[in-house]
Amino acid sequence: MPDRDGLFLGIDVGSVSTNLILIDDAGKIHYQEYLRTQGQPIPVVQGGLAAINKAMPEIRIKAVGTTGSGRQLAGAIVGADIVKNEITAHAVAATDFCRDAQTVIEIGGQDSKIIIMREGVVTDFAMNTVCAAGTGSFLDQQAARLGIPIADFGEIALRSQSTVRIAGRCTVFAESDMIHKQQVGHSMADILAGLCAAMVRNYMNNVGKGKEIRSPVIFQGGVAANLGMRKALEDELGCPVVVPPAFDVMGALGAALIAKDHVEHSGQTTAFRGFGVSDANYTVDSFECSDCANHCEIINISMDQELVARWGSRCGRWSMENSVRGYPHSAS
Repeated sequence: MPDRDGLFLGIDVGSVSTNLILIDDAGKIHYQEYLRTQGQPIPVVQGGLAAINKAMPEIRIKAVGTTGSGRQLAGAIVGADIVKNEITAHAVAATDFCRDAQTVIEIGGQDSKIIIMREGVVTDFAMNTVCAAGTGSFLDQQAARLGIPIADFGEIALRSQSTVRIAGRCTVFAESDMIHKQQVGHSMADILAGLCAAMVRNYMNNVGKGKEIRSPVIFQGGVAANLGMRKALEDELGCPVVVPPAFDVMGALGAALIAKDHVEHSGQTTAFRGFGVSDANYTVDSFECSDCANHCEIINISMDQELVARWGSRCGRWSMENSVRGYPHSAS
């Protein structure tokens, strides 16, 4: 049974997946859910909250943190107590798992990142949000081309006796090279191992370039489930990589831990809107402010036709605080 004093909710909204997690005062996970975002973050977040309420109808939420590319939107929907970028969230989760972590490698479906840490502090980081060859979608595409279930990809790759070298700088080149390797008779296991090695090279040449990678190395993100990728990383780095039990929801875990720390130090009560928001009607609209040369795009979030969040203005003119001073809801 969950802690009767309440739990802390973390939500990570990304382009591919939306993850929700509940932890107690000791950081123990009581609930976690992985959902496909599918370009619809609002109904997916609402569905996630409804699932939590159904599974744990009596639970009380003590604080909420959001992260990911959709963190502001998620924060507006649920009433987050704190909104943090994914670098901070992943770093917090990694150090909670391993206090001595010095390098965090995170590879997701559509992006990847590296976080360099020294004595629990982030000293450097880099992200890849452009090249698909350094993300999980690369492996998904090649697995589909080969007719291999992605869930079996890593296990088959581990059977390789002689990894073949496959061009990994671009998905188009990789596919051409992979087809050639098939035609000359290389085994499926060797080709899959070669794809893992190619992806690791791409990651190191782009995201990890110029970074001083030290052990312990924490490997997280959905791709960490791939055993072939774990081995390819270890072969490249020459040291073990450690995969946390909650590797696929570390962003959400970090958000929950940050929210927990926030309320404990601030003494504030949570701004969580309650599970009833899963039935609310949310709408999003935007307009371009023409008051200066910046031409900021202003985003409005309304719940049941009432404005609940706004962001986008560099000067603050369109902030929620200024809205109550007479500025209009939308451009006229």
